[in-house]
Amino acid sequence: MSIVVVAFVLTLAFVLGAYWAFVVRPEQHSHQTLWKRLRPQAKAAAVTSQLVNREQQLSSVRAFDAFLGRGHGFLQPIQLLIEQSGARITVGTFLLASGLCGLITLLLVHRLTGMLLASLPLGALATMVPTSFLRIMRTRRLLKFEEQFPEALDLMSRALKAGHAFTTGLGMVAEELPKPIGPEFKLLHDHQNFGMPLPDALKEFAGRIPLLDARFFVTAVLIHREAGGNLSEILDNLGSVIRDRFKIKRQIRVISAHGRLTGWVLVAVPPALALVLFLVNPKHLKTLLSDPLGVKLIVVAIILQITGTLIIRKLVRIQY
Repeated sequence: MSIVVVAFVLTLAFVLGAYWAFVVRPEQHSHQTLWKRLRPQAKAAAVTSQLVNREQQLSSVRAFDAFLGRGHGFLQPIQLLIEQSGARITVGTFLLASGLCGLITLLLVHRLTGMLLASLPLGALATMVPTSFLRIMRTRRLLKFEEQFPEALDLMSRALKAGHAFTTGLGMVAEELPKPIGPEFKLLHDHQNFGMPLPDALKEFAGRIPLLDARFFVTAVLIHREAGGNLSEILDNLGSVIRDRFKIKRQIRVISAHGRLTGWVLVAVPPALALVLFLVNPKHLKTLLSDPLGVKLIVVAIILQITGTLIIRKLVRIQY
């Protein structure tokens, strides 16, 4: 009986040893080799994740960033405006600049006039100065993006005709074209390349770029993915439509040039007249500056001048 048990144990040990030597050990070796190869990529992914988190911070100060993070839903439009403008600032910096502009304007106007009722609206208006700058930057960036967009469509169309995939065309646009269209397409390419579904990446691209042409592009690609068709021909037609619309825009700007020039002349007349009066008769303006009623009149004149400028700008700006 004991001999049978010993033989069974030896046989089992031999089978298990052979299984470990020829099956388990090679699998462990290949597994360790694979992880050694993937370890640098894992480190790079960790660094990339840290960089992405750093870019998404609302402030460089940790306490202020944690405080702003509680109201992230309310601050999301501001963050989107900063991203669309291409400015390299955080939401905290933007809020701080807005508050300083409003506070400094309020203190200066109150010290010059002593009128709290005039200081408060001017201070509130001054808080919109950083927002206005960001909107101007966003408008210029989007206009430049719109000018480069037909070239990007042509490049993707040529890539498709050459037999490349659509995602390869996105990568070519990201590498070949300059700012701002290159970084935007690089972000789109990276999103789908690192696991985001292409429809979701395209929809996020359309939300990040508030242009009708970008929405046409996203809609055309999504419809092509569902129904099929010649995507290169669609992109060629879309590029032609954008170029034709640019011609119409330039014609409208030429036709409306007289009205815009008249508006800017009307806006520039009061400050120019004040400068001429100061050079001809300085005592006349010094009387306004020395008298409290004169200072109040100057403040009212500035408010009316700003209001008139906004009204004239609204009239001469044609939406197309």
